[in-house]
Amino acid sequence: MKNTETEKKKKIFSGRVVSVGMKDTIVVAVSRFFRHQRYGKFIKIQKRIKAHDPGNLTSLGEEVTIEETRPISKDKHFKVKR
Repeated sequence: MKNTETEKKKKIFSGRVVSVGMKDTIVVAVSRFFRHQRYGKFIKIQKRIKAHDPGNLTSLGEEVTIEETRPISKDKHFKVKR
């Protein structure tokens, strides 16, 4: 039986595929829009995250959902959620 208090919730992001050049890896651009705490200006932040995609099934420009997983390599900590 798993203890829900100690179980970590996985991060889930959605974004657009910006690179498919590597084997079994895609790069997903995840954007978020927030208001600056002090100045009130709205800021758009874009982060590029490497995700595991076995078989390279996704194509460039596609909208995908990725979820956190165990470290697969130095930079890959996410996988494509299907």
